[in-house]
Amino acid sequence: MKKTFLLGFLPIFLLFSACQQATETASIKTDTVYLPAKGAAPLKERPLTATEQKALTPDLVIQSLLEGNKRFMSNDLTARDHSALVRNASTGQYPKAVILSCLDSRVPVEDVFDKGIGDLFVARVAGNFANEDILGSMEYGCKVAGAKLILVMGHEYCGAIKSAVDQVKLGNITHMLSNINPAIAKSADFKGVKSSKNEEYLDDVMKNNVLHTLTFIRAKSPILREMEKNGEIKIVGAWYNLNTGEVKLLD
Repeated sequence: MKKTFLLGFLPIFLLFSACQQATETASIKTDTVYLPAKGAAPLKERPLTATEQKALTPDLVIQSLLEGNKRFMSNDLTARDHSALVRNASTGQYPKAVILSCLDSRVPVEDVFDKGIGDLFVARVAGNFANEDILGSMEYGCKVAGAKLILVMGHEYCGAIKSAVDQVKLGNITHMLSNINPAIAKSADFKGVKSSKNEEYLDDVMKNNVLHTLTFIRAKSPILREMEKNGEIKIVGAWYNLNTGEVKLLD
């Protein structure tokens, strides 16, 4: 009797579960699907080919990144067919640039420049400094894989910069923050209060940290230095405004 009752109840239970799951799925889709600008269909773009990458210049890549950033700022990101991009990029990659960014979760690099799968090499570390491992990655990205630009991007309200100024000591973070000390030294002539509570001072250290990283890259990588000298790549710095989403190049 009990078995018969359960068998009779099972279809009702399964129907209820299916309806509940469908409702939840519909809710999720409603919350997460973003319509393309002006109702356009997702762009079925494809990753760059080797020929197209070779035709790029460093200046064209910079222009492309800044134009993409303008679209990001105006909430007009390109609607991409990511599933198609994944499939099309599976056999090779020919990115435009190498971006060295901070680990910060508020800096979504590909979105910031409105770029898709296969467009960028992205290296991330708290404080956006370079070391031998990152240099090797950059050399691969440019010398082997053909990227035309290295862009080092710092940002406002950087926790790594603030922690370095405060001389935080904690596990492996201590050694990591030591990479930012040269930037703090470069900010020794800052006219104002040198404190982690002074946002202007932190911004000065942040920008000096980007500039120091550019110097480090050129000094420690003969490969990249030679490529820049020959006009094959450019190595530039930038900073990201967390309030506006704007990327500005540093001189």
